[in-house]
Amino acid sequence: MKLIIGLGNPGKKYEKTRHNIGFRIINEVADNFKFEKKFNAEFSESGTGKTKLIFAKPQTFMNNSGVAVAAIAKFHKIKPENIIVIHDEMDLNFGKIKLSFGSRSAGHNGVQSIIDSLGANEFYRIRVGIGPRPEKIPTEKYVLQKFSALEEKEIKKIIAEAVEKIKESIT
Repeated sequence: MKLIIGLGNPGKKYEKTRHNIGFRIINEVADNFKFEKKFNAEFSESGTGKTKLIFAKPQTFMNNSGVAVAAIAKFHKIKPENIIVIHDEMDLNFGKIKLSFGSRSAGHNGVQSIIDSLGANEFYRIRVGIGPRPEKIPTEKYVLQKFSALEEKEIKKIIAEAVEKIKESIT
């Protein structure tokens, strides 16, 4: 069983922001999301037995993502090494995608929340580049901005590449 988490913030206001690229990617991989109150997440399942996949979008806002991730992992007895977290990464250039395992949060509050809540960093991360951040814009403001029109034209290609990384990670 694998748990695939897309990070973002709930609500229309944040839908197309840089911080919500995880939600956008997971929406391409899974469907029929339902809100599960006990997990405080939108939740979708596919497959059975060993090949069962659980997809989730925490509804706790980015900085508290770990609360939902830990609740789902505990309930379904999913070990951290069977968790894949998809999130924005300001330290990567726009559109660059990296798969990593067991790394630190590098200042990403959503990832840090997951590390703190699980008590471990031994999970996979699909990091999607949204950088570099212009020096004049504070980090908090930059990640909550919508992508530019030019960047938005590239998003479908980036999402498709990230979906391939997910498929590689679950096989």
